[in-house]
Amino acid sequence: MPKLEADLVAVAPEAPRDCPLCPRLVAYRAANAAGNPDWFNGAVASFGDEDARLLVAGLAPGRTGANRTGRPFTGDHAGRLLYDTLLKMGFATGFYDPDGDDDLKLVDCMISNAVRCAPPGNKPETVEEANCRPFLQARLAALPRLKVIVTLGDVSRRNVLRALGLKASAGIAGHGTEFQAGPYVVLNSYHCSRLNTNTGRLTPEMFEAVFARAQKLIGD
Repeated sequence: MPKLEADLVAVAPEAPRDCPLCPRLVAYRAANAAGNPDWFNGAVASFGDEDARLLVAGLAPGRTGANRTGRPFTGDHAGRLLYDTLLKMGFATGFYDPDGDDDLKLVDCMISNAVRCAPPGNKPETVEEANCRPFLQARLAALPRLKVIVTLGDVSRRNVLRALGLKASAGIAGHGTEFQAGPYVVLNSYHCSRLNTNTGRLTPEMFEAVFARAQKLIGD
């Protein structure tokens, strides 16, 4: 691994905007920038409270969502449900705008992704997940009060477990499952994607129940 790349993976909770680690994602980023130069088109940093006791872990930015706006889950269908739920459950204040033109602030909560750059077809490859994992590990380590992790989908769950040095099979799959992972409690939810919500696989009530459980676990 070149020294620059080795230095990057050693380090910070956030990847540099022009992170070079994954050639396929770099090429996709460049193609998006060529077609949409006014978009963010970079590795998307986590968003939220640095003293958060709750971390919401997604998989990767959407091409026309976070890749466009530069903020996790901002600009796509999944973001609408996620932020509406966080606002309702007291983990956010202000209002949410799909272009990020808002005063939204997370309270005791941070949102991150296992992979920080948008992948083609919304599907990162295993090697890309592995390349980006040190940033997720550093992000977890940089949250001193973290108690609960909500994973959005089983791929996110597996990446969080690997970031904690556990086997991907260590946690229970499925919506609403709960288990201990090192010092944290992990709550797994179906991803708040349009596919899941439009088919009724995930309802707002089901999603809210996960965050209500997170509230109870965090306590006062």
